[in-house]
Amino acid sequence: MTPSTLVPKQNGNRSEQILLFGRNFVKHPRMLGSLIPSSRFLVDRVLRQVDWARANTIVEYGPGVGTITGEILRRLRPDASLVTIEMNRDFVRYLRRTVGDRRLHVVEGSAADVQSILQERGLSHADYVISGIPYSTMPAEVREAILRATHDVLHPQGAFLVYQFTRAVLPYLLDTFPLVDQEFEPRNIMPARLFFCRLHPERRGASRKRGGPKKRARAAFDR
Repeated sequence: MTPSTLVPKQNGNRSEQILLFGRNFVKHPRMLGSLIPSSRFLVDRVLRQVDWARANTIVEYGPGVGTITGEILRRLRPDASLVTIEMNRDFVRYLRRTVGDRRLHVVEGSAADVQSILQERGLSHADYVISGIPYSTMPAEVREAILRATHDVLHPQGAFLVYQFTRAVLPYLLDTFPLVDQEFEPRNIMPARLFFCRLHPERRGASRKRGGPKKRARAAFDR
């Protein structure tokens, strides 16, 4: 059985997703940062960083209507787990209604509590954490708590994969992670900045072979 056979068809169509996403953007613009879900170009570019053979536990912050969630499940091994952490109750209900997959754990809560959320589900760490929540608009203490918790829960050979629409998060990532690479995806509305944070250089080297050339974030930031 391949991972893709485990993912049932979603009940919500694209129009329903865009409508739900747009309605919540109007209500909570500082929480979403974008009017529409991520494009397939952005999703593919982020997920290109994942070594699916060794990905036992993936965490996604702010899954929204599940644009990336569904693509993760299509690639994820049958025995692996995906934990999505979402504060918006509308999105939580939508995901629970439209995605039925035993590997998926939809949690209503804060990313700052990622450690306890994983522990409650018998998971010791995250191999990858994927995040599109807008760090530049949240309170500084919340941002610091999320980044520190992510650092602490990440497997030593894991990666924190971040996509944003500005570079404002870069100095905060550099304060928390020793290695931060960045890419740019113009084929998204809006064009997106991608930041790949790691604890050890060998994982960065492996991802470069899969994903093509990158630019060291420290050097780019210092210029």
